[in-house]
Amino acid sequence: MLKDTQTGVQVTAQENETLSIQHLEIVLASQNSPLRFIGDRGEEILLPESVYNALRQVVRTMAAGQAIAIVPHHSEFSTQEAADFLNISRPYLIKLLEQGKIPYTKVGSHRRVRTQDVLAYKKQRDTQRRQQLSELTTFLQDEGFYDCESPEIAPE
Repeated sequence: MLKDTQTGVQVTAQENETLSIQHLEIVLASQNSPLRFIGDRGEEILLPESVYNALRQVVRTMAAGQAIAIVPHHSEFSTQEAADFLNISRPYLIKLLEQGKIPYTKVGSHRRVRTQDVLAYKKQRDTQRRQQLSELTTFLQDEGFYDCESPEIAPE
């Protein structure tokens, strides 16, 4: 299903498309040479590598049963759209904006957040989370919480 939004397009696969998408994922993963599209008049079009890489990512995500959103890099989010994208509440996003953690502009009384700034914040947040998780895992290993010889819990 294709849904136009103010900032881009959301695409969700229909149930009857699942097998075709999974097959397409296998075909794309096995390709070693550039793909060619054949138009309805027989013309061959070589797919540029950047488009091929984007297509692989889209197909991989949809094959996993997830929806995708295609958003132009230069677009802007409303605060609700940015909060939804980051999977946080709108009030928390406003707090981040006011703390200067994500740049924004005001159009009248409305805040607008550039897509690239939201993506940069998400990348930074995800990197920080992975680093903290790695540190926690290392600490727990050092403290013996991942000891291979620990006794197993007997079923009741």
